[in-house]
Amino acid sequence: MESQSQVLERLRTAFESGVTIPEKFRRTQLTNLMTMIKDNEEQIVNALHKDLTKPKFEAILSEVEIVMNELHCALGNLTSWMQPEYVSKNLATKLDECFVRKEPLGVVLIIGPWNYPMQLLIVPLIGAIAANCAVIKPSEVSAATDNLIMELIPKYLSKDCYAVVSGGAKETQALLTNRFDHIFYTSQAVARVVLQAAAVHLTPVTLELGGKCPCLIYGRVNATAAAHRLVWSKFFNAGQSCVAPDYVLCSKATCDALVPALRQVLEDFYGSDIQKSPDMSRIVTPKHWTRLMGLLNRTKGKVVVGGEHDEKDRYIAPTVVVDVAEDDALMEEEIFGPILPILTIESLEESIKLAKRKEKPLAFYVFSDESSVLENSSSGGFCSNDGIVHMTLPGLPFGGVNSGFGHYHGHWGFEAFSHRRAVMLRGWALERLNALRYPPYSDEKLSWLRWTTSPKSCSIM
Repeated sequence: MESQSQVLERLRTAFESGVTIPEKFRRTQLTNLMTMIKDNEEQIVNALHKDLTKPKFEAILSEVEIVMNELHCALGNLTSWMQPEYVSKNLATKLDECFVRKEPLGVVLIIGPWNYPMQLLIVPLIGAIAANCAVIKPSEVSAATDNLIMELIPKYLSKDCYAVVSGGAKETQALLTNRFDHIFYTSQAVARVVLQAAAVHLTPVTLELGGKCPCLIYGRVNATAAAHRLVWSKFFNAGQSCVAPDYVLCSKATCDALVPALRQVLEDFYGSDIQKSPDMSRIVTPKHWTRLMGLLNRTKGKVVVGGEHDEKDRYIAPTVVVDVAEDDALMEEEIFGPILPILTIESLEESIKLAKRKEKPLAFYVFSDESSVLENSSSGGFCSNDGIVHMTLPGLPFGGVNSGFGHYHGHWGFEAFSHRRAVMLRGWALERLNALRYPPYSDEKLSWLRWTTSPKSCSIM
C-alpha cells in the first residue's frame, strides 16, 4: 500500500507531465464520473441509508441529482470556461494580445464532510477536474459511503491523477502536513486546523462552513404554506444541513399561527409516529446525538412540538421550541439537527438587527414580500419564501462570508480550482512609441506616455 507521500509524488508527476491539460482528458474524466454515479446509484443510496438512515428520495435528490446536474453543467460549458478572456487595451498596447488565461493549480486536496458525504465530495471534485490532480479524503464518520468512494473512484477515474485517502483524524492531520496547491474543506469542526496547516505552506484554501442561518417570517404570510417549506428545509436529512434554517424570527401573532401549522405539516409529512416513518433520517453518531440532546436539555424555551428521542436509534423527533431568548443555549452554536427554536420579535427591523448581531450566516431566509431584508443583510446566500433550494442551482455561487471563504458550484467551481493568469503577448512593432518610456526622461515624453496609456487614447482611436 502506498504511503501518503508516494501518492502525492505519483499525482504530482502526472500533473507535471501535462496529461490533465487537454480538454479531451477533462471531458473523459467528467464523463466517467457521470457513468460512476449512474452505474452505482443503488449502492450509493444503500451506503447513505447505512450511514444516516437517509431515505432514498432524499438520497437521490441531494446526493445523486445535484451531482448529475453539476456534471451536465460542466460538460456543457467546459469549452467556454476554458477560453481566454480578452481585456480592453489602450494605445500603448493596441497591437498586443492581452487576455486572462485559466490555468490549473496543480495537486489539490478535497476533504469531505459526513452529512452529504457524496455530494459535498464529488461536486468540488468536478471543479477540480479543471485540469488538476486531486487527493480526495471522504469523512470516516459516514463509513459506508467512505468505503464505497474508496472502491469506485479508482475504477472510473485516472489512477495517476486522482487518489482517495481514507482514515480518521490522525490520517487527516498527517495528510495536511504535505504541500498542496489548493485545499478544499467542508465542515465547521476543524476548519481552523485546516487553515493553520495550509498556512505553513501558504496554500490557498476554500472553506465551506456553516453557521446559524436565520429565517425571518413577517407580513401577510400563509402559515400553512410557510410551514410546508420550513418543515421540509429544516428537517431534510434530520436537520443535518449547513444551509438548513437554524432559527425563526417572527411576531407573537405569527408564532401563534405557525406552531399549529408546523405540528399539522409534520404529521402530514411523516405520520403520527415520526420515528416509524421511512422518510426521517437519523443523527449520524451517538456523539452527535448526545450533543443535540445537551442543547435541548439546556434550553430555557418551551418545547411545543416533538421532543421525543431514542438514544439507541439515534433518533430525535422534529422539535419546535418557543419562548427562546437571544442568549439561550439553542442560540449559542449552529444546531445542525432537528431542533427549531422560534424567537418572537415584533418588528422586522429588530429581527434584522438580531440576525446581524450573529456571525454572517451561510444562508439568510425571509418568508415575506418585504425587499428591505435583502438590502439590509449580509450572508453567503439569500432565498426568499423557501429554504435550501438556492444551493441546488449550478449557476449560483455557493459559499460564505464569515462562514468560510471561496465559492464553488458550476462555473464558480471551475474558477475555484483555476489560476487566472494575466498574459500580454507583444511583438516588435511601435518601437518609436515604446521609446517614450526610455531615458533620458523629459516632461514631453511623460506627457505623451500618460496619453498613450490612458483608456481615453483607445476610445479616440
